[in-house]
Amino acid sequence: MILRLLHLKGVENIFFKCIYNIGLGISTLFGIMREYFYKDSVVRALISVSDKSGVVEFASELEALGYEIISTGGTYKLLKEQGIKALEISEVTKFPEMFDGRVKTLNPFIHGGILHRRDLSAHVDMAKEHNIQGIDLVCVNLYPFKATIEKTDDFDEIIENIDIGGPAMVRSAAKNFNDVLILTDVGDYDSVISAIKEGTNSVEFRRGFMIKAYEHTAAYDSMIANYMNARFNGGFGDKQFIVGEKAFDTRYGENPHQKGALYEFDNFFTKNFKSLKGEASFNNMTDINGAMKIAASFGKEPAVSIIKHANACGFAIRDNLYDSYVEALKCDPISAFGGVVAINGTLDEKLAMKINEIFTEVIIAASVTPEALKVFESKKRIKIFTQESEYLVLSDDAYDFKHVDGGFVYQQSDKVGENEVKDAKCVSAKEASESEKKDLEIAYKLASLTKSNCVVYVKNGALVAIGMGMTSRVDAAKCALAKAKESGLDVSGAALASEAFFPFRDSIDAAAEAKVSAIIEPGGSIRDEEIIEAANEFGMSLYFSEVRHFLH
Repeated sequence: MILRLLHLKGVENIFFKCIYNIGLGISTLFGIMREYFYKDSVVRALISVSDKSGVVEFASELEALGYEIISTGGTYKLLKEQGIKALEISEVTKFPEMFDGRVKTLNPFIHGGILHRRDLSAHVDMAKEHNIQGIDLVCVNLYPFKATIEKTDDFDEIIENIDIGGPAMVRSAAKNFNDVLILTDVGDYDSVISAIKEGTNSVEFRRGFMIKAYEHTAAYDSMIANYMNARFNGGFGDKQFIVGEKAFDTRYGENPHQKGALYEFDNFFTKNFKSLKGEASFNNMTDINGAMKIAASFGKEPAVSIIKHANACGFAIRDNLYDSYVEALKCDPISAFGGVVAINGTLDEKLAMKINEIFTEVIIAASVTPEALKVFESKKRIKIFTQESEYLVLSDDAYDFKHVDGGFVYQQSDKVGENEVKDAKCVSAKEASESEKKDLEIAYKLASLTKSNCVVYVKNGALVAIGMGMTSRVDAAKCALAKAKESGLDVSGAALASEAFFPFRDSIDAAAEAKVSAIIEPGGSIRDEEIIEAANEFGMSLYFSEVRHFLH
């Protein structure tokens, strides 16, 4: 029975060594047995956290469950102040914290306690030989590097907030997840305590936390590398790391046979996206993105955009959102069927009833009244989402990227400057009126957020014609005008915008035929003089923004 007990504790070899070593008496044998049995029966948790939310309660629960707590620095001080019995890390390592805290856990007594395999007698024997006690749970979250770079540009302070010992402990515990539970998220404290109490702290349970731990350290190191590249290499180093956190699974990808999920930066969707009705698909999210970018680009104005396949098929700004929607729908009511509507404000009952007259797949609004939601109660297919805000909010991402076969292209995000239209250069003899300038601004922003090649016609604050994604700019102009005619819309007096320069005057000729009154484009063609001459010939105002906004 004693041999069986010793074997279970991994000290069978110690027993036989004691038997055959000259001079060892039976009392020494049982002294060793008691020492190792006692030491291995103690479960130990190492807690070292920067985010101390809930750590006192968590440590208290562990202590009540019989865990011996090891801790460091500020965490140790807090636990002691709250009456939790804890060992300071230096009591385990036999070394003080050194070099202003740069070295405190990088020690065999810590990493040996975490990393040695309990199922290998050689590991167990070596741990005992060197008096290394096991650490069964590691709770670590890392120095606040992100918070530091957001509050200061002091490089010395930033460097000191790069965690070394923390990631090392996390990786060690994750590697040995068969024996050790690694915890990096304060939101997981309750589930861990429950698992320990209920006896469900299984290998499968720990494996989930192992994956989460490596995600945690990978994201942390990626953030540091990206920051250093941004500071010293203009944001374009030899490696680029894109790290997102899953917000939710989509129903599927672009097609039913593809899996899909939405990953977010800085909890943007967690904070700013709520489903009131229905589940978002992959395609819904790309369309919502296009719709929101357009509607939200006009600040607090009552803008409504209608999107189909990520491109605008309707847009308007009127005195109120109801009128804006009515005007937006006129541009292309056929394409609007089954489309996405973005509302830069509150969806109320009156507007909901109007939208409900045709099939709309998705509505995204800054806010939604209960009465409006009830209008769609019987409609099973419609999906309604809100940001629960006064106006639509954009994340203002600094960078943009796109997958290409074998990799991805990465760039600074494109944005229409705040005064880009206002400061555009009038190159024609005639200047635009104030109302025409407003239409030029709307048309220009829509063109900048629409697939190239594109042209956009706006009249009295509403989109009246649009051609996008064409291989020829003149074809885009002709297609837009043909669709406007089909919808019975009068384009005369409209403002025209192109996201890139007109290479030939034929687009201006087509605009003149449609009686367009004002045009805005980047300029920069070798035939700019021909374009200017054509505008003057037809009595149009022509503006060059000198900024191109391709969207491919």
